[in-house]
Amino acid sequence: MEIQVIEKKIFEIRGHKVMLDFDLAALYEVETKRLNESVKRNILRFPEDFMFQLTRDEWVLMWSQIATTSKNRRRKDSLPYAFTEHGITMLASVLNSENAIRMNIDIVRAFISLRKFASQYADIIVQLKDLKDRVGNHDAHLDKIYEALDKLLAKQVEEIDWEARQRIGFKTD
Repeated sequence: MEIQVIEKKIFEIRGHKVMLDFDLAALYEVETKRLNESVKRNILRFPEDFMFQLTRDEWVLMWSQIATTSKNRRRKDSLPYAFTEHGITMLASVLNSENAIRMNIDIVRAFISLRKFASQYADIIVQLKDLKDRVGNHDAHLDKIYEALDKLLAKQVEEIDWEARQRIGFKTD
């Protein structure tokens, strides 16, 4: 599966990048009910920083943002579980099928790709700030330089003896 498809199913909730149970179930090709049953049978493997259930307000807000295909997999009144990257990795040990393992690798790669993008974005912000700090005062400095040059040129123009200067160009008689 393409990483871009998986990345579109990654949301930020409570400051964590997460995937919802019904999207994971679809990727693993299992029913959401079966995925959640497997998790509940192994609940000690899923502390709150690995998995949490959305609140009603979070789910209502998410409902308006999720694509139609995802909406079809879950009733609006049934609160989904959100799995962090670590929770998704733990799912591989709970859903021990070949498809789940392959999909888990793709999902982890998608999280890594997002992290790299975010890191590069942060580097660009730092570079822009450095550039702004260095160049920020240049406008004022350049204005002073232009002003000084204008004064020098004006002074030189005043000192030129226009009548005595040697003419250049073609002479026409």
